[in-house]
Parts: sequence; structure tokens; C-alpha cells
Amino acid sequence: MTLRASERPLNELHDAVLLDLDGVVYVGPHAVRTAPEAISKARAAGTRVAFVTNNAGRTPGRIADHLQNLGIAAAPQDVVTSAEAAARLIAERYPQGSEVLVIGDTGLRQAVHRSGMRPVTVDSGTVVAVVQGYSRSMARDLLDQGVLAVARGAFYVAANADATTPSEWGIAPANGAFVQVIQHATGVDPVVAGKPKRPLHQEGMLRTGAHDPLIVGDRLDTDIEGALTHGAAGMLVLSGVATPADVLAAPEHQRPHYLALDVSGMNEVHPAVERDGTTARCQGWTVATDGSGVELSGSGEPLDGLRALCTVVWETPGVDPVGTSAREALGRLGRLGR
Repeated sequence: MTLRASERPLNELHDAVLLDLDGVVYVGPHAVRTAPEAISKARAAGTRVAFVTNNAGRTPGRIADHLQNLGIAAAPQDVVTSAEAAARLIAERYPQGSEVLVIGDTGLRQAVHRSGMRPVTVDSGTVVAVVQGYSRSMARDLLDQGVLAVARGAFYVAANADATTPSEWGIAPANGAFVQVIQHATGVDPVVAGKPKRPLHQEGMLRTGAHDPLIVGDRLDTDIEGALTHGAAGMLVLSGVATPADVLAAPEHQRPHYLALDVSGMNEVHPAVERDGTTARCQGWTVATDGSGVELSGSGEPLDGLRALCTVVWETPGVDPVGTSAREALGRLGRLGR
């Protein structure tokens, strides 16, 4: 897969944008500098916007309040969480009022309740499903109840399968780590609602009425892989987790259609990379290859150089994306993103 070009701003090509939150709209408590203006501009152009997150613990209302505090207009219905996608998976299978054992925080319990199901914390013969989401205060007794219900045959859903989450101390276990407790104890694999699986982005499309959304994220393994899984266009921003080196080394199923420094890229045109034999050109940059290494020359916007570099590396199997020549080329481009 190669990068796409567009002579029109992306917000004119797609009927909605599904924006990841942390790393795209904000980083921790602070907005990404360009995000409030970029989101307002996209909406003014008639683009529908939804905020799509793997976070199952916070409620849409709390997330909307956070966005409003950052100067971004948002209502709870604009926020789509993995908890809501998980709740829909269950509600589509079982009658209204069915008991669902909830292992998680307020956001997950409320999503189950809003879907018309009855959230409970103790297994019984009438529990039809177990839904599990991240909680900073994961209780052993809830895990025990979850094992009992899943082993008995209850439908098992995980809001997401993220193995780790950042904390004030560094990396901490996230929902995927605790899912493995029940998974290992029962031998049952859960149905996963969150990115990169289809249900969460499907929920975002249902919410916006989109048929051809642009999915914007800062992670290759959730946002971009999720876009490709869904058959949608994916734009990677460099304001969060992924680095230029990560993009260059991305496996085919995690390669974005578009690259941008930040979310404002959804309102911009994207230049073409012209390939001619062993060279690729984008604006003022040229990348040449001898089949095993790359050489970058020229000048201009560093992001255009990265576009040309990705094209050559992705299309030339003999080039090592983490080899010396690739690292030197990235070094010539300087710092991109955060």
C-alpha cells in the first residue's frame, strides 16, 4: 500500500472524520495546539465530527466536558467509546433487560444501562454476558465472578484489548492484561469491541451517518490498523505516540493512507509522491535507492521528505526500514511531530 494524494482538502473528500482523542485532540490535560481551530474549520466546511476512543472508563459526558474546557465544542453524543460499542454488541444479541455482568468503571456500567440491559456484579444463572473494561481499581471478586459466568457459557466481550496504559509511574497494565486473566482461566477468547476491531469505528459511523469517513489517529496498531480493517481511509498524525521511524517500519496492515503533523491535516491538501524507477520525489525532496539502502536529497517541508521516504521504503523489499541509511535519512529531516 502507498500513500494517497489529494488536490482537495481531505474534509471535502469524506463525509465525516472520526478522531481519536489522546495524542490527536489532546495530550493528557492539554489540547494539541492546532486542534480546536482545526475541528472548528472542519465543521464549518460541513464535515461531521465524532470523537472515538478505546477508553471505556470515562463517560461520554465527562469526555465532552473535558473537550469543552479545551475550547472544543462537544456534546456527549459526539463521543463514541469502546464501552458503547461493547454494549451494542450485547444488546443486539439479547432481549432488553437481560443481566450483564460488568467488570469495569462507571462509563461501562452506564453504557450497558443505556443499551437497555441490566448491569450486575454477581454471576447467576440469568447473566447472559460478561463485559470487561479498564478500571484503575480492578477488584479480584469481579474477576472471579467473570470467570464463573464465562466458564458457564456467558457471552464474553472486552471493550478493548490494550495491554498497557501510561500512568504517573510509567507503563501500567490496562484492560488487555486483565482480560488475559479470564481468558487464561476459561480458555475463552472475548469478542473485542475496541480498535483495531470493527465495532468501535462502526459505532462512530452509525453515530455520524457516515459512509466514507476519514479515521484520524496517532497509533499504528489501533487507529490505522482499525481504519484498514474497516476499509476506511486512515490519516496518521505525529502529535502523539507514533514517530517517523515507526511509520517507516510499519507493516503493510498498519500503513496510513495519509500523513500529517497534527489534526489540521484533515483540512489540507496532500501532495503526490512521484515514483520514477529507483527514485521518488515529493515537492522539493528526492529519495533514491539502490535496492538495499536509501539516499535523501533536496529541501522543503520535512513531512514531504517523509512521504517520499515511506514510498521508497515500503515499495522496495530489500531496504531495511531501521537500517543505517534509513536512520540517516530520517535524521536529515529533523524532528517531526512532538
